[in-house]
Amino acid sequence: MAKVSVAQSVEQQQYKTYILEDETTQSRVAVIPERGGILLTWFLGDLEVLYLDRERFADPAMSIRGGVPILFPICGNLPDDSYQVDSQPYKLGQHGFARNLPWSVTEHQEGEAASVTLELTADASTFSSYPFDFSVRYTYVVQGNTLEIRQVYENCSDRPMPLSFGFHPYFYVGDKSQLSFEIPATQWQDKATGESRSFSGTFDFNAAELDMALYPISGQVATVTDGARSCKLILEYDRCFSTLVFWTLKGKDFYCLEPWSAPRNALNTGKELTTLAPGTSLETSVKMRVERV
Repeated sequence: MAKVSVAQSVEQQQYKTYILEDETTQSRVAVIPERGGILLTWFLGDLEVLYLDRERFADPAMSIRGGVPILFPICGNLPDDSYQVDSQPYKLGQHGFARNLPWSVTEHQEGEAASVTLELTADASTFSSYPFDFSVRYTYVVQGNTLEIRQVYENCSDRPMPLSFGFHPYFYVGDKSQLSFEIPATQWQDKATGESRSFSGTFDFNAAELDMALYPISGQVATVTDGARSCKLILEYDRCFSTLVFWTLKGKDFYCLEPWSAPRNALNTGKELTTLAPGTSLETSVKMRVERV
């Protein structure tokens, strides 16, 4: 049996929090619509799957470092935060605005799976940086040891709408030296220079920061095995996700493995950019599964 409950806690600054639970696997997910529609925590029994910097979360002025932040209508950053539509300049900050805005709950269900559906629609605040009428709907689904994020991106405008989209999940790790990876990529792009370099399947965790765009990818599944905690993460994503970004900081108990539909700056370069015709929509999905090993 999977169920949905609603809570408000002091720790979560009195935000209305939707709790999705699967009693069989003791999978428990917390979703906070008001804080960018974020999926904030995920536990499998006593196994903490996602990392959360609680001090940053307690400050509404700071971006959340933890959980699964939403990236829309861009992934990454634009040079000088700038792009143009029909020769008109616009400013759009890193990863877009979806992670900073309140989302509305439209539905929640329980039974074999527990789910909650959130929606974000265009308004005056979004038109100033992204001049398109849109609707974005996410359904978070918990069933067994699997978390699925179903997505619908809809162009409600009367002109083609360019966009990129993705997620920035923070996975908890205690000992990065005990991680092993299977990622379907042989190259990564250097953020600073834009140059492509070969990828051997390993990461140098002695570096102060790793920020690597793995592109192109040749498959729709990536896995990370955590030998110290005897668990494996399986990340599945649809074909519209062209890029996996790996990011971590030395001394921090997280790594990020991020499915993006396009590389950074796609609004300017057009590389892997999704463009929706007026009145059309795109449906897609990302799944995360955790297994004990």
